[in-house]
Amino acid sequence: MAAYSRLGEHGACWLLLGAAGATLDSEPDRRPRWLRAMRVVAASYGLNFLVKLAVCRRRPDLEGLPPLTATVSRLSFPSAHCTTSFAGARAFSGLAPSRPLYAAAVAFALSRAYLGVHYPSDVLGGALLGTAIAEAWPALPPQIADAWSLPLGRAGTETRR
Repeated sequence: MAAYSRLGEHGACWLLLGAAGATLDSEPDRRPRWLRAMRVVAASYGLNFLVKLAVCRRRPDLEGLPPLTATVSRLSFPSAHCTTSFAGARAFSGLAPSRPLYAAAVAFALSRAYLGVHYPSDVLGGALLGTAIAEAWPALPPQIADAWSLPLGRAGTETRR
């Protein structure tokens, strides 16, 4: 469980999925959508960090029940694994099958509570934040959405879904 959970650290597995899709997709006109989804995941991670700094909620500390994995920080709300996973599942839907994407997102969410590093509300808050970011992204003005451009694509050349 801990090894699986580590795959979601910093949204790495979702960014890797996007890079692989942008590189390997047999339909080259879909590359901008893969890159856009990567921007959604990266932005969700950044916005999650800002919320964590604003809330400053400490991770669970239960006597006699230590966490089963190490964490990057002591801040708990919202879960970055959940934020990036649900943002990724939503953003990559339509490029990859939705059910496996959401199954992976739910598995990350459950793993964080099981490992004792998040309260259930951290997990729920992260899932809602990630979903909201991915849902709102297409409505953002291009100058804001493109500010999160990754070096894999030239800013302003991608089409938005």
